[in-house]
Amino acid sequence: MELGIGVAILLAIWAYIGIVINLAPGLAWHEPIIAGTVTGLIVGDVSVGLQVGAALTLMSLGMHTYGGTTIPDFHVGSILGTAFGVATGNVETGLAIGISAALLMIQLDVFGRAVTTGFIHAADRYVEKGNFRGVTLMHLLGHIPWGLTRAIPVFLAIWLGQDAVIAFTEWMPEWFMAGMQTTGRILPALGFALLLGQLPVKKYLPFLAIGYVLFAYLKVPVIGIAIAAIALAVLYMQVKGGTENA
Repeated sequence: MELGIGVAILLAIWAYIGIVINLAPGLAWHEPIIAGTVTGLIVGDVSVGLQVGAALTLMSLGMHTYGGTTIPDFHVGSILGTAFGVATGNVETGLAIGISAALLMIQLDVFGRAVTTGFIHAADRYVEKGNFRGVTLMHLLGHIPWGLTRAIPVFLAIWLGQDAVIAFTEWMPEWFMAGMQTTGRILPALGFALLLGQLPVKKYLPFLAIGYVLFAYLKVPVIGIAIAAIALAVLYMQVKGGTENA
């Protein structure tokens, strides 16, 4: 099946909408299963969209941008995986391309975040001048870099075809990929540092230590740590204030 420029434009718009809505309440539109289903409707095969979306959903369980963490973009991965799965008639091929695209989007996510800081600094200057309409404008325009880092790659990938996607991935300089990966590792640490700065860490230091040991030494997944945290919170409230406060 040949994917024309019309399909490329529609999927680019869908990719843009997905990431922008993710910055708001979300409504789960950016989830892989939904991204794959909608893409399947656009390209004419919902079955492939469900298969690719379900597979990527399983891979994304427990993964989220906590504290600004940069993670694979499974929304874009589902879009491209479904599109190329339908185009090639092979779900496995589409899934392989989708996973590669999701990983590649880590680098573009870092780039999008970096560009967006320009709007933040501009908003700060407007605040100093008391121009709140300017602050609102910068807030509204801030989603453009994020959206374009998804829409442009999706459009080019669909328009140029899977061979171009694979060739571009192999063409990327190793130093550039290494630099983006390093930046992606630094951002989570910075994000968590900012979060910890707003929390009463000293008061609840034992809980922080327990979480660190579970993750760093015992390799417990995030979902497991979350369940343990809920259980500890209930026990803490019961011991501190009685069962009526639990």
